[in-house]
Amino acid sequence: MNPTKPPVWDEHSEDHVPLLKKLGPGLITGAADDDPSGIATYSQAGAQFGYGLLWSVLFTTPLMIGIQIVSARIGRVTGHGLAANIREQFPGPVLYFIVSLLLIANTINIAADLGAMGNALELIAGGRSEIYVVFFALVSLTLQIFVPFPRYAPILKWLTLALFSYVGTVFVVHVPLGEALAGALLPQLSFKSDYVATLVAVLGTTISPYLFFWQASQEVEEQRATPGHEPLKTAPEQARSNLRRIKIDTYIGMVFSNLIALCIMLTTAVTLHAAGVTDIQTSAQAAGALRPLAGDFAFLLFAAGIIGTGLLAVPVLAGSAAYAVAESFRWPIGLGLPLAEARGFYFILTVATLLGVAIDFSGVDPIKTLLWAAVINGVIAVPIMAVMMLLAAKPAVMGTFVIKRRLRVLGWVSTAVMAAAVAAMFVLR
Repeated sequence: MNPTKPPVWDEHSEDHVPLLKKLGPGLITGAADDDPSGIATYSQAGAQFGYGLLWSVLFTTPLMIGIQIVSARIGRVTGHGLAANIREQFPGPVLYFIVSLLLIANTINIAADLGAMGNALELIAGGRSEIYVVFFALVSLTLQIFVPFPRYAPILKWLTLALFSYVGTVFVVHVPLGEALAGALLPQLSFKSDYVATLVAVLGTTISPYLFFWQASQEVEEQRATPGHEPLKTAPEQARSNLRRIKIDTYIGMVFSNLIALCIMLTTAVTLHAAGVTDIQTSAQAAGALRPLAGDFAFLLFAAGIIGTGLLAVPVLAGSAAYAVAESFRWPIGLGLPLAEARGFYFILTVATLLGVAIDFSGVDPIKTLLWAAVINGVIAVPIMAVMMLLAAKPAVMGTFVIKRRLRVLGWVSTAVMAAAVAAMFVLR
């Protein structure tokens, strides 16, 4: 009997893959950006300023696309996640500073998201939100630890459909198209502190460090899980189809993400802002405020969306932290590995999730947890983006696949915008 030959990669077969199957890391990353914490930020923007910040969603879309393509290319070209590449190219203190703050920010974000999911389900079904928080945490951990990656990735992809609930709310509340287009295309800028603070929050919510680590690592997971695929540095013949797939996947994922953000802003602008409800601090509060203004159906869509996107975002937050820590210490990594082979990776994933639950039970003000997560994310976003841009331009890292001028310019512009946002955040505090 002849030994089984490894599968041979065929470039032409990649050209006939259906679009839905080409979508993966980019789509999931984009959808995870609209987590319950992000929903709270977009809801506040719409409630407080009506159509006045719709333009910010259009503005951030190309910036988000550019920086996420950079992170995806680093993972696919090198066959390693961001933390592993930072470890090889930068001093240890740089790596440990970034990863430590990422772990802290993600854990706080997990707490905020689980709390919002619990509150949303309490609004829908009654009962106690604390029980729901534990339930959602256990569901998330069970899926990540015990479901093999080839079966888990499609689950995450299907969870992105939950975000269409926010498209549904737009149709329920009847948006005046002319006013909405004017707000989106003809921005009326203000330098008042509350306007600038909300704009900074939208930028920080849209361009988040955990998304960089997740998408890079998911490209590595996809490559390892696909027979015949290798890192592009060692298999350049696979570059054309894979780089095209990354571009399509990321464009669709980020446009989808910002479309949902736009729908959330529109919904709260038409209902809450019009009714004079201008102070929204959590996503569950936004859902509850919608009920008397837009009816039960709009409320149910909005609240169900919080739960659905939370089920997607919590694994991404915990997973990106686990990837970063495990790569820093050269531990075996990946949702594709069984528990016995990647104990350290799954330990970090579990600890981050359970600490999030503990924060929710500690009595800490959920608004303060969101604030601290935003501050920490702001602190680390700019250096991470700068490091990514340097990595992506290094032949020692990327070989012949260093990023070209257009993507390099877009990535650095995105980094500069985030630096300005962080500076504004500290000035306004």
